[in-house]
Amino acid sequence: METLLLNPAAVEESAQLPAVVDAVEAAFAAYARGDATMPAKSYIDLPQYDGDFRSMPAFMDTGEWDGAGVKWVNSHPSNPDDHGLPTVMGTMIYSDPETAVPLAIMDGTTLTMKRTGAAAAVATDHLAVEDATTLGLVGAGVQAHAQLDAIATVRDIETVVVADKDSDAVEAFRADAADEFDVREGSIADAVGCDVVSTTTPVREPIVPREAVGEHTHINAMGADAEGKHELADEILLDAKLVIDDHGQCTHSGEINVPYAAGTLTDDDIHAELGDVVVGEASGRTDEDGITVFDSTGLAIQDVASAHVVYEYARDHDVGESMALVGTDL
Repeated sequence: METLLLNPAAVEESAQLPAVVDAVEAAFAAYARGDATMPAKSYIDLPQYDGDFRSMPAFMDTGEWDGAGVKWVNSHPSNPDDHGLPTVMGTMIYSDPETAVPLAIMDGTTLTMKRTGAAAAVATDHLAVEDATTLGLVGAGVQAHAQLDAIATVRDIETVVVADKDSDAVEAFRADAADEFDVREGSIADAVGCDVVSTTTPVREPIVPREAVGEHTHINAMGADAEGKHELADEILLDAKLVIDDHGQCTHSGEINVPYAAGTLTDDDIHAELGDVVVGEASGRTDEDGITVFDSTGLAIQDVASAHVVYEYARDHDVGESMALVGTDL
């Protein structure tokens, strides 16, 4: 059996967003039902190279398909200046759980961008007002593009307000999205007054004040991915219906990690994990809800679900290159 090799362009073509969003939602449901196995993310710290490696394995059975895989990803902040390489690079191996054959080896960086946007879309679908038409983006980097693309599959977004201290980044974003959306540059306060908001910054001091958030705004807090990172004022988290992707990861390195460690926020302030909302064990948005928040750290089940979509599309549409990675001689 041959293995598909999928470079960034192949993953971009094959990661059809409606299908990725559906698969990521199915992954959260499988996780909530106990039909997924996801060991804790493991780290190899390399201070001598100013970096680290992380491995993220998972298996799931959605009832319609099952799949397994592992993402091998790094973070080397000095790479751009010292080596002309990206800070983060990922490789995803997607395997047949029955035979263990590696069905595909693919670019994990593009995959991560897509599945992160898809997680926000799933949360938005369950937690935002049904008639949401405005999206605020705090941060205009590559993940902001993924947030817009994915969220627009679940809500009829018309207007996008982008806040970033780099006006050039906002202008580049506008140039990319203006054909489909009314894109406006604004302050953080302007952005977080929208129906739906995604924050994608790496800050360690909150930049979103409580008083600026709309009365019925849904916020996807996507930026915090390490201990000490924190985008939203504590008062927002305490006032909101707060949904997280995974308790262990969020309390360690998600948006809630700082107030949770300080005891400002406790388990009593957490409404549910997103998988429980997806399967109906916990409520999504109700008529009584005001602000809602989704704390996303990114889970290996999302990678496997997205890799499944990419592999199926690439196989059916002759995308990528095949190689005989596994010998059949016994």
